[in-house]
Amino acid sequence: MTVAAETLRGRWSFAKNQDIALALCVIAILGVLIIPIYTWMLDLLLTLSISVSVIVLLMTIYLQRPVEFAVFPSLLLLLTLFRLSLNVAATRLILRDADAGHVIRAFGGFVTGDSYVVGIVIFTILVVIQFVVITKGATRISEVAARFTLDAMPGKQMGVDADLNAGLITEEQARARRRAIEHEADFYGAMDGATKFVRGDAIAGLIITLVNIVGGFFIGMLVKGMEIGDAARTYTTLTIGDGLVSQVPALIVSTAAGLIVTRTASEENLGADVATQLTRYPRALAVGAGLLVMLALVPGMPQGSFLIIALVLGVLAYQAWQMGQRKIVAEEAARAVEREAEAKEAPERTEDLLTIDPLKIELGYGLIGLADSRQGGDVLTRIQIIRQQMASRMGFVVPVVRIVDNMRLRPNEYRIRLREAEIARYELMPDHFLAMNPGLAEEDIEGIATREPAFGLSATWVSRAHRDRAERLGYTLVEPSAVLATHLTEVILAHSAELLSRQDAQNLVNHAKTASGAVVDELIPGVLNLGEVQKVLQNLLRERVSIRNLETILETLADFGPRTRDTDVLTEYVRHALARQITAEYADDEGALHVVTLAPELESEILEAVRAGDTAAFVPIAPARADAIARSAVQAVQPLIMAGQEAVVLTSAQARRFFKRIVERQLPRMVVLSYNEIDPSARLESEGQVSA
Repeated sequence: MTVAAETLRGRWSFAKNQDIALALCVIAILGVLIIPIYTWMLDLLLTLSISVSVIVLLMTIYLQRPVEFAVFPSLLLLLTLFRLSLNVAATRLILRDADAGHVIRAFGGFVTGDSYVVGIVIFTILVVIQFVVITKGATRISEVAARFTLDAMPGKQMGVDADLNAGLITEEQARARRRAIEHEADFYGAMDGATKFVRGDAIAGLIITLVNIVGGFFIGMLVKGMEIGDAARTYTTLTIGDGLVSQVPALIVSTAAGLIVTRTASEENLGADVATQLTRYPRALAVGAGLLVMLALVPGMPQGSFLIIALVLGVLAYQAWQMGQRKIVAEEAARAVEREAEAKEAPERTEDLLTIDPLKIELGYGLIGLADSRQGGDVLTRIQIIRQQMASRMGFVVPVVRIVDNMRLRPNEYRIRLREAEIARYELMPDHFLAMNPGLAEEDIEGIATREPAFGLSATWVSRAHRDRAERLGYTLVEPSAVLATHLTEVILAHSAELLSRQDAQNLVNHAKTASGAVVDELIPGVLNLGEVQKVLQNLLRERVSIRNLETILETLADFGPRTRDTDVLTEYVRHALARQITAEYADDEGALHVVTLAPELESEILEAVRAGDTAAFVPIAPARADAIARSAVQAVQPLIMAGQEAVVLTSAQARRFFKRIVERQLPRMVVLSYNEIDPSARLESEGQVSA
């Protein structure tokens, strides 16, 4: 029996059934609106209402941030409904029995002094204080706070993205800060509506009181046969007591609402902040004490009261002055310790100068606004998006891109550095748009002629005044920040192999090990070492082949690694395994792959020229002959380019990498595929041939 009781008590503990308890409370509140209750029960519920209101007020004093009490808007609605239900229950008892329990009778007698006229005046004053002062002010502050919080959300989100992109915070910290911003906006939006409940509660209390007085007066005279004076005294006293019992908790809760919406974020509670900030300037307290002493000397003034308050202010001023002196001494000591620590760490910090950034963007002073979110710049957000796109598209994480200003550059010029070596440079016009003709615009647009930095296309810088006309003519307009972001994307794609360090390769392998631990354990270090795996991944990235399918890549290396450790040969095997992925990259929407093929005699010439070196095979072809082959390739793929298709050359598996080496210096974007890299389901359409 004891075991069963303990089990039942454990199952129905409050901590485990909070949702059920709240649901029962809400149902009970609604039940009080309909079901008559006894006077002793009404006394208990009124006491509970006052107690909960006081607890809520005290909690708001100890808050450090308003969002810590995020449940307050919903709690405000429940407390308002609870008080109104008690109003209805008290009204039922007053009008039916001319008795509403000891609590209401005590409030009606003690607070009013057995004078219902005094009670009416006090009740009216409480309603005015709540409705005109506290509720109106809290409602206005809630509206302003909600509007400003919602308006500030985009800027706060951009600030989080900027810190994340700069490496100041982690992804988890960024998600936590975004959730905090969303919770803050939701809280102030809910408070904007919740304060309307307080206002409605005040109006409802006033109406209920008037109805009770008039209704009780007629019921006492017509139903219960009371005298006019007795009916007025009895029902007015009870009604005023009911109104006071309801308005006191309402005033407390509305004060709590006002404290919450006026509370700013702090490291301390409200009491500590008030004490600290009021005593921050001892001179103000001392001057106030002196002024009170002067007023005490005026004839007719209550000298005792003024002198007591002056003494209290003087003591507070002295204590605040002593505290300030101790704080100054502590700050000086802390600064001395900090200077000593900096002096000790100075030799170690010199080593930080040896660290270089994998990627860096240097901006002229005219472009600093593009990276400043406070000025509307979105470059940091675009860079974060680029890093995410590279992770999903190419399968590797781009290192953090550092953005610095460089006064030696021209005002509107930027420079991209790869491990401190310059790899790209361009000059923007921040107050213009880059207009490019997609082939539909037949009329020239007025502006400054230039070349688009990412692809070298002809373009024109168009002023904002000519923006609408350029759009009507069919030009594609690009913002300066988007120009920089597109240029950076192409630079990253072109140098992705150099960006993939050995540590990055190790991180990718560690990530793959969580899902494919067996293949990683088999491959490294038994078959290949990490450096050889890195070289294969770099070879793939160099030709813009995504390494996101790392599991297939590692399995292929584990299969063919025992046969050869030539990373170029292993790369070809991996490309064969990624045939479906590679084909889908260059096929059109109908699944057709448009290619030009390599003439058999040229392919034979290349294979016959291959020589084996100490580390890898190479093709010793004369520069003039290599130029001729490249020109022939350009002529062959020209129809594909004119048709808006990828320039793809198809060769045998043996000749693919050697032909790519011959033409890549002059044609770095040319795609060279082998027959083994074509998905069997793809439809090949030959558009020409690269002849000898």
